Amino acid sequence: MRRREFITLLCSAAVWPLAARAQQPERMRRIGVILPSAANDLEFQTWVGAFLQALAQLGWTIGHNVRIDIRWATANRAEIRKQAGELVALAPEVILASGTSTVGPVLQATRTVPIVFPNVVDPVGAGFVDSLARPGGNATGFLLFEYSLGGKWLELLKQIAPGVTRVAVLRDAAASGQGQFGAIQAVAPSLKLEVSPVNMRDASDEIERAIAAFARSPNGGLIVTASAFSTVHRELIIALTARHKLPVVYFERFFAVAGGLISYGVDRIHQYRQAAGYVDRILKGENPADMPVQAPTKYQMVINLKTAKALGLTVPPTLLASADEVIE
Repeated sequence: MRRREFITLLCSAAVWPLAARAQQPERMRRIGVILPSAANDLEFQTWVGAFLQALAQLGWTIGHNVRIDIRWATANRAEIRKQAGELVALAPEVILASGTSTVGPVLQATRTVPIVFPNVVDPVGAGFVDSLARPGGNATGFLLFEYSLGGKWLELLKQIAPGVTRVAVLRDAAASGQGQFGAIQAVAPSLKLEVSPVNMRDASDEIERAIAAFARSPNGGLIVTASAFSTVHRELIIALTARHKLPVVYFERFFAVAGGLISYGVDRIHQYRQAAGYVDRILKGENPADMPVQAPTKYQMVINLKTAKALGLTVPPTLLASADEVIE
């Protein structure tokens, strides 16, 4: 064999495996997603869309190098537990679990599969992580807000409805409602407000009875705290408070957009985008135990002037000026 032919053959042999590898499809990774909502919930669809869009921007293409298994578990606790077990059985490499009501059941199903949460109020208190700085286990993610935000909700209610003297706090005591109520209760004396908790369960008739009973006495207002139940039953809550002429502060923008008086809370789309970044890092080899739980960086206030007018309220100019969005 001549020298030139030998060198050509040797180079071809070296290049062929590289070319063959380049033509092979990328390794297919698997991400699980579990949501405490029905599949037709437009808000959750928007948030999941933001998550998927952020993943795509990070180089993860569905059907090419990643598979997404989504479970719409509704807010029913038994259904969430069932769906969590089924999702873990699919052996995903990481799971996005939205909120306290889903993270707990997923952690019960696995202590090895990494879990990323885009919105949990108190992951330390719930036992999901050892600390915010060093989670220590297989779960990490992002806070929905700090408990101190409860005081801000009470202040906003007093600003927009100064005649209020009694405040009912709608909460899910089994999730994060205890801590949120504690923060609200701590601020109440300085505002000369009497606050009382109203525990929500997954039953619309209980919510209706509770709001109707509270509305029988004058000068009342409501604070709706974060929970899967309040999100699922948001249309009912908005309709009931409108019927009973109750001023209400909500934790999430979509309440005000749908007819609620005022909302103040985290930008959920931003949270889900950040969660995609954590999922990307885990798929690339990082350990969730070493990835700190991060606090929100973007909040938004929305005021519905149409609802304020229907309640006979005049929104202070200073409050209007500080709003991120005003619905007229």
